[in-house]
Amino acid sequence: MTELVPALPEESFERVLCVVAHPDDMEYGTSAAVARWTARGIEVGYLLLTRGEAGMPNPPEETARLRLAEQRAACAAVGVEHLTVLEHPDGMLVYGLDLRRDICREIRRFRPDVVIGSGFAVETPMGFDQADHRAAGLSTVDAVRDAGNRWVFAEQIDDEGLEPWSVRWILVPGIAANLDVTHGVDVTGEPLRRGVASLEAHAAYLAALPGHPAPADFIPMILAMNGKEMGVAHAVLFRAHDLQAPPPLLTEAIADT
Repeated sequence: MTELVPALPEESFERVLCVVAHPDDMEYGTSAAVARWTARGIEVGYLLLTRGEAGMPNPPEETARLRLAEQRAACAAVGVEHLTVLEHPDGMLVYGLDLRRDICREIRRFRPDVVIGSGFAVETPMGFDQADHRAAGLSTVDAVRDAGNRWVFAEQIDDEGLEPWSVRWILVPGIAANLDVTHGVDVTGEPLRRGVASLEAHAAYLAALPGHPAPADFIPMILAMNGKEMGVAHAVLFRAHDLQAPPPLLTEAIADT
């Protein structure tokens, strides 16, 4: 029998910051886990690095206003009250100090135990990943380390009144086809329903994507495939890195001695 993916230890965190490139990035499954957490009293904040202005045929400013309104509705569907939106250029995110600095600042402000980022591989089980996602994912990993170092972006501490902050967990969402997932979150029932509703809140954006399936048709299907990996009806899967744990290679070496 294949070993089931274990549940993420939710008792180990009280606050989660989700860092994504665009409005709607959280809503393709991960928001169902957010719905579960907020219902349990875990505080969740979203940091959007762009306003999504390049994602529709409308003029960019009109698109940005529309997409942010839809994102606020999506946040409400899953109980997220803390939404921060930056104005890096949609479609042209650049990995580097500017992006790291802005993510680091929000980590120091929000002081999360968990940071959810995006993957930064070029190829994924779903095909080639979008460039903004890769830049966001890699910048987030580095910003987590930056946030705990008093001498990195020191002006945030000296001039802005922030303090260093050390994150416990980094999570990268995955799917059942990705054998690197390590943990899961059972979202069966109400969290799934609210997760679907959060993507449905992006109605105008989805209408501008030719042939896009209805959220109620494909989100439950994907999360049902994930659920099989946990032995539950529906799940969100992650590759989880516990930054307070010894490196796996060291743990294995100690076990072998």
